[in-house]
Amino acid sequence: MKIVTRAEMQTLDRRTITEAHVPSAVLMERAGEGIVRHLEQRYGPLRGKTVTILCGKGNNGGDGLVVARLLHRRRALVHVVLLTPMTNLSRDTAVMYRRFVRVAGRTAIVRFRSADQMKPLLASSDILVDALLGTGLSSVVTGPYREAIDLMNSAGKLVIAIDIPSGLHADSGAILGQAVRATLTIACGLPKLGCYVDAGIDQAGAILVVDIGIPPAYVEAIENRTLLLTSDSAFQTLPERRPSSHKGTFGHAGIIAGSVGKTGAAALAARAALRVGAGLVTVATPNSVNDVLEAKLLEAMTMPMPETKARTLARSGLDRIVAFIQARTAIAVGPGLSTHPETAELVQFLVKHLDRPSVLDADALNALAGRVSLLTECKTPPILTPHPGEMARLEPDATTQTVNADRIGTARRFARERGVFVVLKGARTVIARPDGLVAICPTGNPGMATAGTGDVLTGMIVGLLAQGVPAWGAACAATYFHGSAGDLAAQQLGQAGMLAGALIAQIPYALQRTTTA
Repeated sequence: MKIVTRAEMQTLDRRTITEAHVPSAVLMERAGEGIVRHLEQRYGPLRGKTVTILCGKGNNGGDGLVVARLLHRRRALVHVVLLTPMTNLSRDTAVMYRRFVRVAGRTAIVRFRSADQMKPLLASSDILVDALLGTGLSSVVTGPYREAIDLMNSAGKLVIAIDIPSGLHADSGAILGQAVRATLTIACGLPKLGCYVDAGIDQAGAILVVDIGIPPAYVEAIENRTLLLTSDSAFQTLPERRPSSHKGTFGHAGIIAGSVGKTGAAALAARAALRVGAGLVTVATPNSVNDVLEAKLLEAMTMPMPETKARTLARSGLDRIVAFIQARTAIAVGPGLSTHPETAELVQFLVKHLDRPSVLDADALNALAGRVSLLTECKTPPILTPHPGEMARLEPDATTQTVNADRIGTARRFARERGVFVVLKGARTVIARPDGLVAICPTGNPGMATAGTGDVLTGMIVGLLAQGVPAWGAACAATYFHGSAGDLAAQQLGQAGMLAGALIAQIPYALQRTTTA
């Protein structure tokens, strides 16, 4: 599914109206019907619930008025708060105003005059619906609109934003003075970029999408290079498991990882690779920590390798590690390796000689700081999985702040320039491929901001690579299911108490369509 900018959505609306001959009022009706359907699916029957819908003068307000009429028919107690006189409403919004009045009466409509006037109404409501400003906003929110937004944010109620939280820039995700902090945003037609970047990540809450009938050919015609990962695309990537299969069918993942004090990272990656379906997993690790790792892993194998005095992988083990790589279907390098200079030198040599699907993570990325040109020598483009700090160390003159300020641009530029795949981890993980296509992952939660979850992702990616999934599909699907596993863990444990191991336990359930679709 494409994620669109304001201009792209305007183009789609215009073409649908003028070329497909779908009146804009019909698009509003479809949007309202879809929004109500999502509300009922998420919150149950709305009969008897008090719903207050705050409407502006534009099409966003028109969508809100359609929702109000449909909820009234479902016997919800509906109040519409208008932020503008009826005479200022846009043409289609005025039509929806009259349709609502015909079924609910004028007493169901209140003009916004002051915050004090509105507080009791919002306090008595079960659900607040934001239909104030929509995607067309480009200036700072002031006056009554800002007051209304402040009231919604402070009411302590469920807040549903139509299309995009009011006050949020539809492209940049910047807050224009003040913005609604939504519990749920229901996008009309296609999701808007601003909900997935910058402050939009926090302001939008959960995001659902309503199909309003834009012809697929029009969507395809947009030269858009940003996608939203979906459950359908993730499940379609998973390899078929035929009855005649055996462990060799699903590949042999090799993981080069671990050092003294950091065997946990290697163990997490290995377990995750197995949980995502790899037939065999072997971890190459320093000799003196091998016994520790063996004790942690029952289903995976280990292979001790020559080590430095600091108990990290040694340059002297190069030939053995090369042979290890050649005997595996796919390779992951990095979890818990350490930044020991000799180990970093070993990684630098291995990177430019990788000739099979691979993942570079953690200390493998640190070993490339100042040496990223080595990536262009890779025989097979690897998948890099940096967090923003690691990304900053790979990018000249970058900082964590500059990376986070332009996550999509950073990932896309690096992937293009270096000819690699990039999984830039964080809130709304960004995946980029060498031709500049970018995907944003909608799954995951703040509970995953804990040690080891990145190692789990590395293991999941190499596990899919080992099964023959191409790099782009493996990066996207693993990221999606990694977030889904985190969401399932949060449901059971809460976010604060989550550990990386909890994600691994949930991978089998994330891979079941009935629990994630």
